[in-house]
Amino acid sequence: MKATKTLLTTAAVAIAAGGVSAEEMTIVSWGGAYSKSQLKAYHEPYSEKTGVTILNDDSSNEAVAKLRAMNEAGNITWDVVDVVASDAIRLCDEGLAMEIDHDTMLAPAPDGTPASEDFGDLIVSDCYIPSIVYSTTFGYRTDLVGDTPPTDVCAVFDLETYPGKRSLEKRPINNMEWALICDGVPKDEVYDVLATPEGQDQALAKLDTIKDSVVWWSAGADTPQLLADGEVIMGSTYNGRLFSVIEEQNQPVAMLWDAQVFDIDGWIIPAGLSEERKQRALDYLRFATDTQRLADQAKYISYGPARASSAPLVGKHAELGIDMAPHMPTDPENAKNTFLYNYEFWADYRDDIDAKFQAWLAQ
Repeated sequence: MKATKTLLTTAAVAIAAGGVSAEEMTIVSWGGAYSKSQLKAYHEPYSEKTGVTILNDDSSNEAVAKLRAMNEAGNITWDVVDVVASDAIRLCDEGLAMEIDHDTMLAPAPDGTPASEDFGDLIVSDCYIPSIVYSTTFGYRTDLVGDTPPTDVCAVFDLETYPGKRSLEKRPINNMEWALICDGVPKDEVYDVLATPEGQDQALAKLDTIKDSVVWWSAGADTPQLLADGEVIMGSTYNGRLFSVIEEQNQPVAMLWDAQVFDIDGWIIPAGLSEERKQRALDYLRFATDTQRLADQAKYISYGPARASSAPLVGKHAELGIDMAPHMPTDPENAKNTFLYNYEFWADYRDDIDAKFQAWLAQ
């Protein structure tokens, strides 16, 4: 999806009303329902509080490549970037993201617990500020799957029982893991197998069996739209996007939680910003990642907040009035058969497997 920039009108109003000097910052995220949840939970409140104009750029899926190019050109145009954990590790290792002192730069919990303890093990990089726990999973059209709706992720590979198009993300992550699981590899051996050329070939061979029936997506909003339009029978995307199409749009879609892949999303600040831009980015992130703001985001999308102190504050959807807890990927009923994403593996192997995957796609 082409990157878009949207000026938050609330910021313009705040600047006009308060006479605050007009400042701008570009925040990079994923677009769609997710960016809407960020806008409601913390972009708009921050703009109203400070008068800073926020420009939204929906380029997070290209963050690593674009930050590499910006760094090489010596022109960093982004101020804060939302990335998945494995990309944060890569950016930090390459010196493209600023290291964060979580306890001095971020707000403590309301009871005084330091941020590093409140986020805990979700801080997987010295440059990373986690914001949400989400999963990548499958949605399917309830009116197109017949009398036996899928309960197993391997239904994606079963063209006989579930004929029709399916949508998969146009990258190896998650697809390679699901392919190996559905080719008989035990879940606890998937990454050992995937680390070998033979294992990579095995995953691609399994994906070959459905390649002609796949619509490849790049933006998280693609699969919900494809499902809503009836163009695919099932497809992968982020659980919050499926929540939106099911609960907010009332489409004939259901969630397939089996082998959902847990992951973390959060923030980095690009290295190389001027001191003024760096301080503004830090001020924004201190605000946007405090206990209340992360809990507020869960009012708009079904992602679990990354701070332990936020969890008890998660309540009902801001507009629908439904309890959000059962829609979280971490809900015990939904988390019966999860697959744990290996951040370190993909930080180490991403570039090589990406090249192999793209070459396979082009065949």
